[in-house]
Amino acid sequence: MNTIRAERLKYNIKKQGATSVYVMVKDARTIDDFFSFDQILLDAPCSGSGTLNVENQKLKATFTPQLISKTVAIQKKLLQKAVNILKVGSEMVYSTCSILEEENEAIINEILKTNRVEIVPIEKKAMEDLPFLPTKIPGTLCICPNQYYEGFFIAKLRKTKREFQT
Repeated sequence: MNTIRAERLKYNIKKQGATSVYVMVKDARTIDDFFSFDQILLDAPCSGSGTLNVENQKLKATFTPQLISKTVAIQKKLLQKAVNILKVGSEMVYSTCSILEEENEAIINEILKTNRVEIVPIEKKAMEDLPFLPTKIPGTLCICPNQYYEGFFIAKLRKTKREFQT
């Protein structure tokens, strides 16, 4: 819940001319399931592995297995909540600035097992020059960090069912 980032987001939304957008400064894990949304962008908190400066002397102290475990736990809860409040037939985007499988494909595969969502393949047209990393889920994208790009992951999901199948 970062007010400064929310204000920056509001500014960018207005600048792009987007309408019918509401920015909530709230921990999304606590949003009531009463709400339902037509579209969701879940830019999940992550380890930032796609943005790391490997020359940073403090990297070993801050980029730890504990950091990854903590972010994975948060990501799972956020994604589950997002699926709960997404309308059936509607789409969402899950993104991180991580290139680690456990923060990306593993999270998506877990939610796919619920049979509540399906992958909507992302077209790579007009993106041929991007440095792609291989992904284990067809239709998702992972960009390799280099001198021009920070690394990141994107998956697009469509909600197919309201409740879990038993």
